Amino acid sequence: MSVRITCINKSNGDHSNPYEAISHYGWMEDGTNKTGITDRQTLANWMKEGGVAYVQDKLGKVYCKVNTSAKGTEFLQTFADGRYSDNLLSLMECK
Repeated sequence: MSVRITCINKSNGDHSNPYEAISHYGWMEDGTNKTGITDRQTLANWMKEGGVAYVQDKLGKVYCKVNTSAKGTEFLQTFADGRYSDNLLSLMECK
């Protein structure tokens, strides 16, 4: 199963602050169009068990991988052209 990440929420609700971490991801499931908002660790665990998440941009799909911060926090990060990128940070705030 795969989901398209459609929006994000950041810790403390400060979407424009680049130092605040993403706390939740909004998503839409391929094939069913089911939607939801899932916390960072739950979605990371789902991906480690074989789930696939991506961001759709004007050039196509950019897939996510689970990355780990220096403090051991797992989070999703897009991976394009052989390197990590910040496509998730450009998404709108989840309502």
